[in-house]
Amino acid sequence: MSEKDYTVPALQKGLQILGMFDSDTRSLTQAEIAHTFGVSPSSLYRIIQTLVGMGFLKKISTNTYELGSKVLSSGFSYLASRETIEIAAPHITKLRDITSLSSHLAVREGTENLYVFRALALQRLSVNVPVGTRFPCHTTAIGRALLSGLSPATVQHLYQGKRLDDYPAMPPQSLPDLISMCNLERRQGFHINASDYAIAIAVPIFNYNSEVVAAINVSGPEAMMSKPDLQQLLVSQLTDTARDITTEISGIVRK
Repeated sequence: MSEKDYTVPALQKGLQILGMFDSDTRSLTQAEIAHTFGVSPSSLYRIIQTLVGMGFLKKISTNTYELGSKVLSSGFSYLASRETIEIAAPHITKLRDITSLSSHLAVREGTENLYVFRALALQRLSVNVPVGTRFPCHTTAIGRALLSGLSPATVQHLYQGKRLDDYPAMPPQSLPDLISMCNLERRQGFHINASDYAIAIAVPIFNYNSEVVAAINVSGPEAMMSKPDLQQLLVSQLTDTARDITTEISGIVRK
């Protein structure tokens, strides 16, 4: 048997449909999708409804769809973040050059943050997290920045049955503590975390739908980063950088 004999046409079409969406094509009608395949809209109905039911597509009006939240989770987050990486990389590198501190980009997969890009600081004393590293979101500033776009009810559902007290005392030790800290940090506009003689400050990045799709940070030695005046300056530089990235991703200027 050839490899073609083992393919699943419906699955193949479903993945091809997801691949039709990008920064320039944010929504498609069922007719437009069908036109690409050269078939009738009704022949794709079951596939599209399956994608909607699983959260990979979201119906926004009559027979019109956009990518659903599932594309940004459950193992799709790295693939979905590739465009974000391409857009964010030069901004993060510029941030590193301005601050002389390491800067990272991360996306969320469930309750973990996944580092997908880094700009290394050149100083001898620096904090550099390798690409591909994962940490529990509640234990890092960049992780809590990723959680900041979720409602308290969603956070509660996400962490249901999970222990938070297996880590040093700095991170939240319980779900109420986590929700309270996320609310506090969201109001102040930045997220901060200290561990292993280092401090990191992070802010979220949004898409065109005002959803948190990634987060960036700067991190460095505690002796340097603990200065309030420097922290205030870094928050301003981070916020400006995140706004520039968000603007490119979404085409919408956030104030």
